[in-house]
Amino acid sequence: MMGIADTGLLVGFVNRNDKFHKWAIDIVAQISEPLLSCEAVLAETAFHIGSCSVVLSMVRDGLVKLAFNCQEHIPQLGALAARYADRSPDLADLCLIRMSELHPELPVITVDREDFRVYRRNTRETIPIICPP
Repeated sequence: MMGIADTGLLVGFVNRNDKFHKWAIDIVAQISEPLLSCEAVLAETAFHIGSCSVVLSMVRDGLVKLAFNCQEHIPQLGALAARYADRSPDLADLCLIRMSELHPELPVITVDREDFRVYRRNTRETIPIICPP
């Protein structure tokens, strides 16, 4: 399996006390290539687990691959921020929506079902997601 990793998956994978830990472990066991993600997701993950070194080891060990540069997508991120202003999206969500536009074959792996059921890529397309049951 391949996909785009959101914060909830990475936090759940690392934190044994997280309510999504078992789900995250099961998902990671199915991964065949590094999960794509962005620096905003890694920053959120480091904040939530309280460790930059653990997050950096996810990249170094090949679980996650940085595959997005915000600087290259500022106009699109700004348009997404305006479109979803009523939901107050964070930068990580905006980056993941844009990444889904760039990698339409990949699902976003997230615990944030509520927001990702509303977000659309390319204005109208649903974003394929993998969420906990």
